[in-house]
Amino acid sequence: MQTDSIVPVILRTAGAWVLSLLLFFPLGWLVLTAFKTELQAIHVPPLFIFEPTMDNFSEVQRRSDYLLFAKNSIITSVGSTILGLAIAAPAAYSMAFFRTKRTRDILMWMLSTKMMPAVGALVPIYVLAQTAGLLDSRTALVVVFTLSNLPIMVWMLYTSFKDIPPEILEAARMDGATLWTEFRNVVMPLSIGGLASTGLLCLVLSWNEAFWALNLSSAKAGTLAVLIASYSSPEGLFWAKLSAASLLAIAPIVVFGWFSQKQLVQGLTFGAVK
Repeated sequence: MQTDSIVPVILRTAGAWVLSLLLFFPLGWLVLTAFKTELQAIHVPPLFIFEPTMDNFSEVQRRSDYLLFAKNSIITSVGSTILGLAIAAPAAYSMAFFRTKRTRDILMWMLSTKMMPAVGALVPIYVLAQTAGLLDSRTALVVVFTLSNLPIMVWMLYTSFKDIPPEILEAARMDGATLWTEFRNVVMPLSIGGLASTGLLCLVLSWNEAFWALNLSSAKAGTLAVLIASYSSPEGLFWAKLSAASLLAIAPIVVFGWFSQKQLVQGLTFGAVK
């Protein structure tokens, strides 16, 4: 009996390790390539043992201002997350506690906007940004990132607010709490986990957003996605330098995601499935 019970555990463990290695392999290969020379990066067969070099990272800093692109990524991702929460929280609050017969239709319509390819809205948004003088500006990216993530944020916060027992809100109203007092002192503290999960998830989505960053910005307000794309040239791809730039771009958000993985997993599995 014990042998029969151990075998499935061993198989599940082995399967989990194989799947983990497959998922980790691209990132691991990226790290290895970042410390190779260009000749070593394109060597056939691939080199697993080599003398590492830091020249690629020095070249990335010499060729482009990494700190500027990183600063732009931080400002646009954090700014869009804060602005999105400021808009989504009151909207989700009203939908959760003051439902109408159109509430569900509005929520479904908001979610359906995420199904439209981003390129379908590129021309009008580009023209609007150009007319307003916001091309290659952080402001334009913050606004677009916010609007892009807003449906997800409203849905997640709506689900989080719906979990609050209505009796607590009724007690607060009987004590004379206004809408603002109820929202600030009752709803927000009780849903702090949902707010954190929503903010962290949308922060990661904004950090990784490449389509709008590439089309609405360049050297002045470009994010790290623009930095990575700059290593694709008519002469070809410089794999070692591209890997070094990619590693510098993903390292901050990977470290951040590692320390906040509990909240991120909650955000990925919380609001969308209820």
